[in-house]
Amino acid sequence: MKRFLMLLPFLAACSNAPQLTSFFSPYRIDVRQGNFVTQEMVAQLKPGLSREQVRFILGSPLVADMFHEDRWDYIYRFRPGAGEVQQRSLAVFFQDNKLTRVAGDVVAEEAGTANTTKPAAQVIEIKAPVAASTETQEKK
Repeated sequence: MKRFLMLLPFLAACSNAPQLTSFFSPYRIDVRQGNFVTQEMVAQLKPGLSREQVRFILGSPLVADMFHEDRWDYIYRFRPGAGEVQQRSLAVFFQDNKLTRVAGDVVAEEAGTANTTKPAAQVIEIKAPVAASTETQEKK
């Protein structure tokens, strides 16, 4: 018993050593949740695409709120077993069942800007085709 009490301070001092604690910690798996949306997928989005075309490109949305029928949210969360949690989000907006704009932290890369830093979130305005805008004005 006395030996154990003598070793207790040394054992407590070793508890802060990251090498020893990581060796004895349990294995944790990587957890992926949501829709993984790549830059290439976002680059395929064009103004005026229908909901079915957007669903074909991006997949089914994670959140399709009945109170905001013209908005789809794609959220992806990755929690590695050892490391920081990463989260990405993308919101797709429709008007008259046509794609109007995209917002989020996943944006299409432009040529020559691959090495620059990107903002955390960005709103992309997608202009409607000229023919579609004249038809809506005639209906009013």
